[in-house]
Amino acid sequence: MKLWGGRFTKEENQLVHNFNESLSFDQRLYHQDIRGSIAHVTMLAKQGIVTEEDGRVIIDGLKGILADLDAGKLEFTREHEDIHSFVEANLIERVGEAGKRLHTGRSRNDQVALDMKLYCRDEIGEIDALVKDLLRELLCQMEKHIDTYMPGFTHLQKAQPVTLAHHLGAYFEMFSRDRGRLHDIRARLNRCPLGSGALAGTTYPLDRAYTASLLEFDGPTLNSMDSVSDRDYLIELLAALATIAMHLSRFSEEFIIWNTNEYRFVELDDAYSTGSSIMPQKKNPDIAELVRGKTGRVYGALISLLTVMKGLPLAYDKDMQEDKELSFDAIDTVKGCLKLFTGMLATTTFNKAAMEASAKRGFTNATDAADYLVSRGVPFRDAHGMVGQLVLRCIERGVSLDELTLEEFREVSPAFEADVYEAISLKTCVEKRVTDGAPGQEAMRRVIAIYREQLEKE
Repeated sequence: MKLWGGRFTKEENQLVHNFNESLSFDQRLYHQDIRGSIAHVTMLAKQGIVTEEDGRVIIDGLKGILADLDAGKLEFTREHEDIHSFVEANLIERVGEAGKRLHTGRSRNDQVALDMKLYCRDEIGEIDALVKDLLRELLCQMEKHIDTYMPGFTHLQKAQPVTLAHHLGAYFEMFSRDRGRLHDIRARLNRCPLGSGALAGTTYPLDRAYTASLLEFDGPTLNSMDSVSDRDYLIELLAALATIAMHLSRFSEEFIIWNTNEYRFVELDDAYSTGSSIMPQKKNPDIAELVRGKTGRVYGALISLLTVMKGLPLAYDKDMQEDKELSFDAIDTVKGCLKLFTGMLATTTFNKAAMEASAKRGFTNATDAADYLVSRGVPFRDAHGMVGQLVLRCIERGVSLDELTLEEFREVSPAFEADVYEAISLKTCVEKRVTDGAPGQEAMRRVIAIYREQLEKE
């Protein structure tokens, strides 16, 4: 019998049941559903809405169901419509009449809203921990590579010399912002919808604040219609997950480029690479490519839920059931990507010599050569043109700026002296950039200390 079957005279068509049911995917909410039910019954007993004895019997029955599900002794069966009806039917079967009082003062509408909030809250904690693990690994790599010189890019063209620590620090900033978004979302969703009923509350003397405290919410929601129809927190979470995925995808794209024969900036660990079925020489960056590809799935979940919600009138509509599968998939996808990417980063070998050589070949010190002339009284616009001539000469000869002779420098401008080689060395170009956020060692050590403090105090 369905929870709602009293006014119906026909059995539900099997195709309708299959189309309507959600147990096949919302079964993963059983921990949250049972936890919410225990809190609800505890409140009902406190308020005298059910007897203390019935409350004890119901709670013991719910704990037994939870233990059996955890142990694999109880299996989900197809005749039940959703996780709520599954739990309630099993409870009644186990404890009898008392189990029929479980649903007093609540609706599946506020029940599922609660389950999803509890689930998202739990998952936010796990995702945050995974992002923090990635940040720890980034910081570890930054500390190792504070003097690993490499080209910085704009338009995918070599621009100015930086260090690998500085480059990785940009991703540290991105993923730190991701954690901030997760924390903000958790704070905003932390209001308890249980007790809102189907949409208009209930006539039972519920203590919603007490229920909220049992479930570690900051308090009850304040509008029952919004409580059962709000999916903003899920949309926010999917947006945050999409941003995390985007950051992982950008990082993966760089690993893919760095892994090419043309760059050889990185050597991926065998455990995070695959080969070719036909080309024995291949070592493919499949993990990075899959992370990049799976980002589209996460984007799709966000767009799907926005589309589901865009035209829904108040209050609850069955369309909202579509929030679960796509949210579960997005959460699982991002968690998997974070774990694998962190492992890939931790086991990657960075080719310091190749990075430094690439920075030299890319004329990343050209701006510093122009600045050298400016420091000797040459107007910047003139200096820019003079160094451009030197770069053209280097390209024609297949050499870098520091391989030109002093005579060749002076043919362009007599302002060049022998100290130009020191001025345009990669070490000088990087180390003299000491402003906050710059790649010089002094600046980087300050930033690394700040990052370390951030991670240690949380």
